Amino acid sequence: MKKYSFGIDVGGTTVKCGLFTAEGELLEKWEIKTRLEDNGGNILSDIAAAINQKILEKQLDKDDVAGVGIGIPGPVDENGEVPFAVNLHWGHVYIEKDLSALTGLPVKAANDANVAALGELWKGGGSGYHSMILVTLGTGVGGGVIINDRIVAGSHGAGGEIGHAHVDDSIEETCNCGNRGCLEQVASATGIVRLAREALAGTDAPSKMRVDDLTAKDVWDAVKEDDALAIQVAERFGTYLGKALATLATVTDPQIIVIGGGVSKAGQVLLDYVTEPFQKYAFPAIKGTEFSLATLGNDAGIYGAAKMVL
Repeated sequence: MKKYSFGIDVGGTTVKCGLFTAEGELLEKWEIKTRLEDNGGNILSDIAAAINQKILEKQLDKDDVAGVGIGIPGPVDENGEVPFAVNLHWGHVYIEKDLSALTGLPVKAANDANVAALGELWKGGGSGYHSMILVTLGTGVGGGVIINDRIVAGSHGAGGEIGHAHVDDSIEETCNCGNRGCLEQVASATGIVRLAREALAGTDAPSKMRVDDLTAKDVWDAVKEDDALAIQVAERFGTYLGKALATLATVTDPQIIVIGGGVSKAGQVLLDYVTEPFQKYAFPAIKGTEFSLATLGNDAGIYGAAKMVL
């Protein structure tokens, strides 16, 4: 039986690395710089060097290492190839084949949001379950779907891209994906601020949200203080996200929905505003789907990546 695995989470600034036991204990984590020059041509060789160095440092036998899992901010196809990853300046990269050649270890790659979902299922907010939807609410809205312990990546590597589900015909601004009316435009940190500013512009009523440089945290802090206008924003946000999750859950039938990302730090109050519209719009058979908050934070990616090769 293999004793170890490596989990790698590639970001636009740093690459997070973790060495795990087969049981899921994080033995060590560290970071290296993501070198974007030369169209990201140094990224894989830098990762391989970090892994090989750690193997030497820990005096590991490569035969005891299950392999390297790696999460990428972009789609990964069924052949383990990355058609493009804009944030890494990559064109087409044969990531599994190339990294395996550099390390001498098996490699499994997937989209970073899907990998984070697997991490939360394994050791985080979805632990103990087998089918889960993860939604990450940050600058954007990401997501991942796990069914029977397996990532649903889809034929284009775009499975779980819930942030780009269409939810509002009235939005005229363009989303980062090029479409209009995406969930990301109303449920991300910037989307919540957008909803708040619309609410503030529509009334002269007093509100704790009337501050300079309004943030999503300001909105949720105001909700917790029973600010009437902030509550309206939270209700609108919850309706968008709850309806979208009800639709996705009708297709995937998860046991649990886990919400993570920076916005989720608002805590249980956020779940309360999402679960009510979910219950209202969900197919009767899935109304009992559980909800929880993510627990692994920024480590979800390395946990999920390590799990992929075990």
